[in-house]
Amino acid sequence: MSATSGLQVEELPDRVVATLARPEKRNAIDADLVAALHALCAELEARPRLLLLTGGAEGIFAAGADIAQLRDRDRLDALAAINAGIFARIRALPMPSVAAVDGPALGGGAELSYACDLRVCTERAVFGQPEVRLGIIAGAGATHRLPALIGEARAKELLYTGRRMDAAEALRVGLVNQVVADPAALLPTAHGLLDEMAKASPLALRLTKLAVDAPAAAHPALDLAAQAVLFEDEEKRERMTRFLDRRDRR
Repeated sequence: MSATSGLQVEELPDRVVATLARPEKRNAIDADLVAALHALCAELEARPRLLLLTGGAEGIFAAGADIAQLRDRDRLDALAAINAGIFARIRALPMPSVAAVDGPALGGGAELSYACDLRVCTERAVFGQPEVRLGIIAGAGATHRLPALIGEARAKELLYTGRRMDAAEALRVGLVNQVVADPAALLPTAHGLLDEMAKASPLALRLTKLAVDAPAAAHPALDLAAQAVLFEDEEKRERMTRFLDRRDRR
């Protein structure tokens, strides 16, 4: 396991586990952490693998952007898309990602979880966008990812009021995929989701993510092109042959 700039990275054969490691700052997202996440994305773009992203410290995912740094940023910093850029890069990773959320995921921390493909959380998880109360907007993805995840009306309520959403509500509205009662079960549950994905053809999984995340205008041409590539893939033939052999032996 390597650790740098508030991020611990563990590389496994089929996945990478990235743990936010700034417990003294409640895992607030600062410039060094953003740089470490960019370095991680570069590795996953060069050698695609599944990603598990977690807060590590018990009872906290990420309390948001580092307010001390955020207060001093100016309009040019805003236009540089410091947080928005890294969250978009995480969203665009070749292989799926899962966020394991324990405790608060607020502001930029919530937006970091939205950038992942799936989310699992504990019962003490809390999601919220308090930016308007600080005189800014949720400018790192929440204004478009949150409506896509939970619907426009609910997203607007959270974005306009800064209200926090607990785990039960997050599960009910589809923001998270699973909620676990015991925090000790959070990472095993997240790994379980990734284990199921790991059973798939890596190329089929990668092209499925590409198709799901593509704009509506790209379909059905993208689906047909992806399927054409997979129909010529030797792993497709091997997997279907194994399936037919098992069926015939029944």
